[in-house]
Amino acid sequence: MTPLLEVEGLGRAFGGVYAVRDVSLTVVQGQTRAVIGPNGAGKSTLFSLINGHLRPDHGVVRYGRRRIDRLSPHGRARLGMATVFQGARLFAGMTALENIMVGAHARTRHGFASGALRLPAHRREEARIRADAFEALDRVGLQDWAHRPAEALPLGQQRSLQVARALCAKPRLLLLDEPASGLRAAEREALARLVEGLRADGLTIMLVEHDVAFVSRLADRVSVLDLGAQVAEGTPAQIRRDERVIAAYLGSGHT
Repeated sequence: MTPLLEVEGLGRAFGGVYAVRDVSLTVVQGQTRAVIGPNGAGKSTLFSLINGHLRPDHGVVRYGRRRIDRLSPHGRARLGMATVFQGARLFAGMTALENIMVGAHARTRHGFASGALRLPAHRREEARIRADAFEALDRVGLQDWAHRPAEALPLGQQRSLQVARALCAKPRLLLLDEPASGLRAAEREALARLVEGLRADGLTIMLVEHDVAFVSRLADRVSVLDLGAQVAEGTPAQIRRDERVIAAYLGSGHT
């Protein structure tokens, strides 16, 4: 039960109003951890504080025992954190394979000059990245799309392509922001099976979601936010029975 990500007393306010208030949680290696809550609960802000796109007003974020709350998103990526954002942020005009190769930027060692001169070290690295990209495409079931335009993919497969791009960076922690948002039932099922497979491979995953059924299927532990504060934490079964969660998020008619 080795902690990989630790959040302690994290807070962030906008205009004097707290979006996240004194939130603490731990994600252990190999765990799938979920954060749920109603609209305006502070999920997206917490996600941005963890991946580095926002800085906290107070509190600490540690990754592998190292404090990272002042580290840039790129710096966190180099440590092994990969993020899949809610929007399908694909690079237009590029193939699926090229989109995935972009995901390896966090671990490249050779700079612009080496690439411009096509030095042997750069060519070797590029070949390795291309091989990793093909492997990631195969992992998410999109190998047949390697040389086709990424923007031609249906939304569900675009989400899988984003996951593949993150996997190409060889992360230790995969952060998923509302991964099921906007997906149809069949697409949600395909994505759930993909996440289950990554979990079985031992990858540590943290996801922010509002789809309770999706979270209940995938997560080992769940944190529930309401008005920026954590109101409950436990297994999916415990969360579904918690009266505070029912009142704040699930609704009195949920069983």
